[in-house]
Amino acid sequence: MHRPDLFTIFNRYFKVRFYDNVIPHFLLVITGASFKLLIDYARSQRRLGEMAKGKAEAELNFLKSQINPHFLFNSLNSVYFLIDKENPDAREALHKFSDMLRYQLYECNGDKIPIEKEIGYLQDYVDLQKLRREIYDEVEFTYSENVKGFSIEPLLLMPFVENSFKHLSHFNNGRKNLVRINAHRVNGEFHFTVANTIEYTSTKEPVGGIGLRNVKRRLELLYPETHFLEINEEDNFFKVKLKLKIEN
Repeated sequence: MHRPDLFTIFNRYFKVRFYDNVIPHFLLVITGASFKLLIDYARSQRRLGEMAKGKAEAELNFLKSQINPHFLFNSLNSVYFLIDKENPDAREALHKFSDMLRYQLYECNGDKIPIEKEIGYLQDYVDLQKLRREIYDEVEFTYSENVKGFSIEPLLLMPFVENSFKHLSHFNNGRKNLVRINAHRVNGEFHFTVANTIEYTSTKEPVGGIGLRNVKRRLELLYPETHFLEINEEDNFFKVKLKLKIEN
């Protein structure tokens, strides 16, 4: 019988030791290093997010300090009393503008805002827009009584409403220029729709723009997998349909 020589025995021993000890340890090291890289990456992304948030808050605080809200609101009150009492529309417009400014400066600092306040802010904006509408313009803002008791990201809805007025048609031949805004709550969801008439011309400015792109991105970041957004143009209408899953 042929006995294996020393080299063959050593080679077999080396292979056994290599596969049983070296490779498992190598894989363990690689796995550990991969987890550490993932953890470090997550931490760095979180730090970047915190830095961006801190920068935005610092910028907002700086703007507030530059505006000097106390002086500003005192000035608005002075202007209010200077307006002739026979001009109630001007007084009402200034009063609503003051309320909107106060909302933006003082009540939008948190991550969420009660929907009742957000609806009130939109109502003030729509009322201001109505004051400058022409006879062919028709604006309607309706919301259900059950739109209450939950919170959303502040100023999330405003870009859709602003866009509807910015790109509203200018019919003057008896045809109405329409803005329709509706908010309601159904089956644990908040539904918000905006529609406005538009004109199709060769020089028509694209509807939407940076405002809608920004709000789309905010929805992706703040409501991942919990929102539905549909934007389209049909029958001379620009339509926005938003659905948000809500938490009480």
